[in-house]
Amino acid sequence: MELLHSTGMETPQPSPKVNLPALMRLNSGCLVSSAEDWQVRRHELLDLARNTIYGPLPPTPRQTQVSLLHEGASRTCAGGRILSLRVTTEARHCFTMRLLLPATAGPHPVLLHGDACWGYVTDAAKCAVLGRGYALAEFNRVEVMSDLVPALVPQTTCASLTGYTGGAIAAWAWGLHRGVDALTQINAIDAQHIAIVGHSRGGKAAILAGASDTRIAFTSANNSGAGGAGCWRFCGTGAETLADITAAFPHWFSSELQKYQGKELELPFDQHFLKALIAPRYLLTTEALDDLWANPSGSWRTHQAARQVFEFLGVPSHIAMVTRPGGHGQEMTDWETLLNHMDLLFKGIPLPLGSNENGFENVDFSQS
Repeated sequence: MELLHSTGMETPQPSPKVNLPALMRLNSGCLVSSAEDWQVRRHELLDLARNTIYGPLPPTPRQTQVSLLHEGASRTCAGGRILSLRVTTEARHCFTMRLLLPATAGPHPVLLHGDACWGYVTDAAKCAVLGRGYALAEFNRVEVMSDLVPALVPQTTCASLTGYTGGAIAAWAWGLHRGVDALTQINAIDAQHIAIVGHSRGGKAAILAGASDTRIAFTSANNSGAGGAGCWRFCGTGAETLADITAAFPHWFSSELQKYQGKELELPFDQHFLKALIAPRYLLTTEALDDLWANPSGSWRTHQAARQVFEFLGVPSHIAMVTRPGGHGQEMTDWETLLNHMDLLFKGIPLPLGSNENGFENVDFSQS
């Protein structure tokens, strides 16, 4: 069997030796058989994610405040407004957020993006978001927690995280939660329709944020790989392994994770657990078929496994994985895919024909 997109793409094969930990079995050994059981299992999995993979999220602040620094007209999207906002916790600065609002009357559904450390969203993507009637909120997650090895630099510039010793991904997810805090206080925003998105390491943070905050209606991660949508146990050809990522970026995770280098089959957690925590809300993962380092076939493995929870809760259409040809990046195609799925959830607009393609759709990895 071959998957036709480009010569760099892997041809994954099922492996009966790679079985994922049981998703629908409680710690007591009983099977999940009701929505109430799932809530118990959900809390078990959140604890496991914190204790094994990411470390604890920083404490939720007593109060998150948002104040207006500046307001003006958008220079790139005709008729839109741009607001510069200061987000503070415990009355001390945490990060600055830029909010773009469409010209139409609100309240608006909103897309929250924490990857401004790599540059703000391109003008084309920005206008596509506003053109569909969505607001766009952006901030720099590195304001919340540095992305350099903690031994070399202070871990955080966010006063509320002083003394925090957990992983950076958990801190960035916490930052997305504080962005949600701020957005729910703004009259122009529809707080029932909040979406978040992240690319690469930002995608890892986005999935964790969506898994741990039920206010987030729509979660999307692009090319998020190991620690995101990818699978620890199943690594396709050329994929980043647990040993690779914990050696290069130890500050992203709990120190507990390093104990499983080369022992992935003993790891009590895999990323289908994290994806399932988003159910019954909406999860979209987008993958590039030539981005082998980000393990797109492993992302399909966890997608298949997590889908059983969405089906169990009666929302099988609330989990989607879309692939495209090409390499690592958040391209305009990825933004259009994201907006199409937001339109589906928030507006009931059917997906355009051919916009939901998955290069792994006919690959079946059997699960024990």
